[in-house]
Amino acid sequence: MFSKEESRKLREEFWTSFGKSFPRKWILYNTKIKDFSFKFYFDTKKAGVTLDIESQDLKNRIHYYQKLESLKSILLEEYLPGAIFEDVFFLDNRKEISRIYVEKTGVSVHNKKSWREAMEFLNENMLLFEAFYREYEDIIKS
Repeated sequence: MFSKEESRKLREEFWTSFGKSFPRKWILYNTKIKDFSFKFYFDTKKAGVTLDIESQDLKNRIHYYQKLESLKSILLEEYLPGAIFEDVFFLDNRKEISRIYVEKTGVSVHNKKSWREAMEFLNENMLLFEAFYREYEDIIKS
């Protein structure tokens, strides 16, 4: 087991190393759509890339989720075959959002031997997610 401080340092070291290994300006929050963002995560059990729709306005959240769902077959066939669509997803803080994501199990931020595998997964999948978004951005925003 790791103390909170040891865990925090490992996480910090991982993300610093990731940034150095894959230096790139990611879209992340810069989608030009309020409460619509791409995120990375890596914890003690899995690594993932998400597209979160966090609007408090349910109509707005449904609107964007349905736009993405209309493009689901394209996303799955041409970009991310393992993408999971969840119209209702609860964050740890119990906030309800909509999420589309891919994840890799069997890696841990506490296991440095799995870092390279996690980094490559995160990089490859965010690149694909961003390519999809850039290609269909006009449809999603309309």
